[in-house]
Amino acid sequence: MNQLTNSPKVVDKKIIVPFILVTSLFALWGFANAVTDPMVQAFKKVLELSNSQAAWVQMAFYGGYFCMALPAALFIMRFSYKVGILIGLALYAIGALLFYPAAITEQFWFFCLGLYILTFGLAFLETAANPYILAMGDRRTATQRLNLAQAFNPVGNILGLFVAQQFVLKNLQSDDIADFSNLDEASKILIRTSDLMVIRDPYVILGLVLIGVFVLFLVNKMPQSKDEGAKPSVATTFKILGKNRKYVLGVIAQIFYVGAQIMCWTYIYQYAEALGIDGVTAGYYQMAAFVFFVVGRAIGTYLLKFLSSGKLLMYFAILAAIFTLATMYMTGTLGLYCLVGISFFMSLMFPTIYGIALGDLSEEESKIGSAGLIMAIVGGALLPKLQGNIIDIGGHGVADTKILGVTEINFSFVLPLLCFAYIAWYGYHIFNKHE
Repeated sequence: MNQLTNSPKVVDKKIIVPFILVTSLFALWGFANAVTDPMVQAFKKVLELSNSQAAWVQMAFYGGYFCMALPAALFIMRFSYKVGILIGLALYAIGALLFYPAAITEQFWFFCLGLYILTFGLAFLETAANPYILAMGDRRTATQRLNLAQAFNPVGNILGLFVAQQFVLKNLQSDDIADFSNLDEASKILIRTSDLMVIRDPYVILGLVLIGVFVLFLVNKMPQSKDEGAKPSVATTFKILGKNRKYVLGVIAQIFYVGAQIMCWTYIYQYAEALGIDGVTAGYYQMAAFVFFVVGRAIGTYLLKFLSSGKLLMYFAILAAIFTLATMYMTGTLGLYCLVGISFFMSLMFPTIYGIALGDLSEEESKIGSAGLIMAIVGGALLPKLQGNIIDIGGHGVADTKILGVTEINFSFVLPLLCFAYIAWYGYHIFNKHE
């Protein structure tokens, strides 16, 4: 009995089926993240947008998280994790299906609206699933359990990127034309209509799949946690969270992490473009980044058995910063390889920061605390937009001018560098002060 107490299971056999069902959600939002990243480049070409204008895709996508995370948390507190998941799946499906009328109207804002509503659903799913996974067992194994569940997120990433590359980027007619902007208007209209239909299809199919997943959750019995139904004062909870330094600094770390992740994944296409590499080939580099991400998550989860979460977070952030510096100042494909390699060290960050920040909170406090960490995903909206502005300094190209001796696309990675520096400090602060 002592041995069992000293070595709690990461996942108890009694809840393995609910654990698998909730874990599947991590792959679903990973799919949405990955299939959307290449759309920045796709919309830029098809609709003749600047880098900054195309970044509105990420603004809409990650802005939805910020707007809906807190309402989702309050809803989940009032009802249950399962109801929150069902609402999330419904909104996710509606947003994806909106791509059908968006493609008919050919309006960029309509696509952004679909993404915005889609991420309302993702906000519900992440706000419910992350603390639900933490609550599914012993607190001592909570961070390991969340890392295990999050390991399925990059599986969704890889599948989403595969769909984007094989069924979208390869079939875009505008991408096959070197000087699309100089075509006559009639040719542009024909190609634009065809390409927007290509962009539409994966989202519509995804919406139909989500309806099936919704039914699956609806008919399955999901366990209620022991504190389910308790309704402490929201104002009191906010005061508790505001005084929790580990939590507050963790929210800031999550803002910077998500921003760094999206910048490193979204602008891999522009970095490749500066090297004369086409979009489809660049997709293979992003695929490699996702594979590194999966491997890094597996190795990081294993290393958590031997190293404290704060210390391992610090080590990974320092190495990510070194690779980012190399991305900025290495020339040719070597710099691109370094950009791909950053993903290995990013892999551990989201669930580890999440687990650290919520580690000292009660379950009901975690529901509101989870909302703050999901709202932090807004970093994925703001920072890529800022990076797009840096890339546009010399014009709509990606290597029009030089800043501090490197092209603007290379220099723009100073933003992820600063993000990793803060995350490294946060990891140091945690193991130095709290572990």
